[in-house]
Amino acid sequence: MLLFSILTAAVAPGISLLTYFYLKDRYDAEPIHMVARVFLLGVLIVLPIMVIQRGLLLWLGEGPILFSFTISAGVEELLKWFVLYHIIFNHTEFDEPYDGIVYAVAISLGFATVENVLYAVFQPSSVGSLLIRALLPVSGHALFGVTMGYYVGKAKFAETGKKRNFLILAAAIPLLEHGVYDWIMGSGSTYWVWFIVPLMGYLWIKGVRKINRANARSPFRMLGTEEEVKL
Repeated sequence: MLLFSILTAAVAPGISLLTYFYLKDRYDAEPIHMVARVFLLGVLIVLPIMVIQRGLLLWLGEGPILFSFTISAGVEELLKWFVLYHIIFNHTEFDEPYDGIVYAVAISLGFATVENVLYAVFQPSSVGSLLIRALLPVSGHALFGVTMGYYVGKAKFAETGKKRNFLILAAAIPLLEHGVYDWIMGSGSTYWVWFIVPLMGYLWIKGVRKINRANARSPFRMLGTEEEVKL
């Protein structure tokens, strides 16, 4: 019974955040089965990510900057980008810019949920530690997904000459954000909270703006006479 409670507490943040971002799609919500499949892809890439990261650790070592930006953020974000691009980018259900955010958040939260479950099972966990993980790493992965999906959505509907640039941004910017997050959390500083709270605030504010901009570019959107959109 205790294990069930721990697992529920570990899974709940990912499902709750995915529901939140799914419901932010104002005009043409994605099929739930598609979102669930992409979430499952996030679950399935955990093992190859762990294998690659272990290999890189043995090869390169684990200096704080190298680990944060290459072994951790680099491997995780690039593999999520790879799966998103090769499986979702050309899918017929990807028919408006916000869909990129939905699918990128889904794959990110699939990964983050498994990571959270592993932490809850193999590390001494309390309600407080699981709450902190919900507010920091799980929501962090979701917000990195928002950034990735925003630029994937722009690439999907951009002119041919601009697609490549947006796809590069879709990989590079979340990697940078994730690397900074990991570097702060792994710094060992007793003042880490003074850095991580502003970073998370910035990511949430920026994420909400990107959500609004992506929705504003939906081809299904009907502009009202009194509605004004600033892109």
